[in-house]
Amino acid sequence: MRKLQYVFMALAVLCFAVPAFADGGSAAINLVPIGAGIGMALAAGLCGLGQGKAVASACEALARNPGARGGLMIFLVLGLALIESLTLFTLVIILIKVK
Repeated sequence: MRKLQYVFMALAVLCFAVPAFADGGSAAINLVPIGAGIGMALAAGLCGLGQGKAVASACEALARNPGARGGLMIFLVLGLALIESLTLFTLVIILIKVK
């Protein structure tokens, strides 16, 4: 299994090395929009996972102690806002970087 992993790693390196052998007359490829898209996808996906975990924990806490609803909801909304702000910060950075 380890040898197969080395083979795939070598193939990946060779795939990324192809632009190094290209002719010098062509223009450079701008990879910033692709990187920005991947970064935004990661930020949004991980934000969704974090929000799901926060809501699941809040539901479990409400099921165990329904009397703590007031204090729990304040912290839940605050936590969800902070989690969402991470994605918004990523979007702002991407909008500044990609012109």
